Amino acid sequence: MNIEFIEAKISEITQELEKEVMAVLMDESLGKGDTNLRMKPLSSTKKILENALDSIRMVDKLNREDMGK
Repeated sequence: MNIEFIEAKISEITQELEKEVMAVLMDESLGKGDTNLRMKPLSSTKKILENALDSIRMVDKLNREDMGK
């Protein structure tokens, strides 16, 4: 498994999410409630990606340990 490739792709997605977050935060036409509603899916998506990457790393580590035995 190419962890570096996966990390790079998830990093690219995270950067795009951060751009979307900044766009929402900078949109002065949105009220506080609308801003919060638009932020929730973005922050949830970022957390899901972080958790997925942690899981992938753990599986890769366990796989490498098993192959070393």
